[in-house]
Amino acid sequence: INAPILGYLNLSLTNLGLYSILVLFLIVGLHYMANNESKLVPNKWSIALESLFASINSMVREQLGKEIYFPFIYSLFFFILIANLCGNVPYSFTITTSIMVSIGLSFTILIAVTILGLSIHKLHFFSYF
Repeated sequence: INAPILGYLNLSLTNLGLYSILVLFLIVGLHYMANNESKLVPNKWSIALESLFASINSMVREQLGKEIYFPFIYSLFFFILIANLCGNVPYSFTITTSIMVSIGLSFTILIAVTILGLSIHKLHFFSYF
């Protein structure tokens, strides 16, 4: 899109952007299909997602002891899982092969964990290394 108001800013859609949007819609669609709408008998999508939820929840509880970080880890798990599964489709693009996605995710998590550790443990945080 060439918009003279924005100073001829080029907003083209790359493979990375297109497949990121596709992964987002697949994750939302998967969770929408698993929405059981308070029915007594769960459908097969609900059973599958509840099993994944329980597995990830038990791993987080074993490693961290509390579940405060579970929504982030659950979201990150599903993003990486669906992004890698989309790469198995012939002639498609795997967004996790892009070095910018890997660096972006890892750098963001590193900064967030460092800030969180410093805010909780103050300077004693550095003694854990």
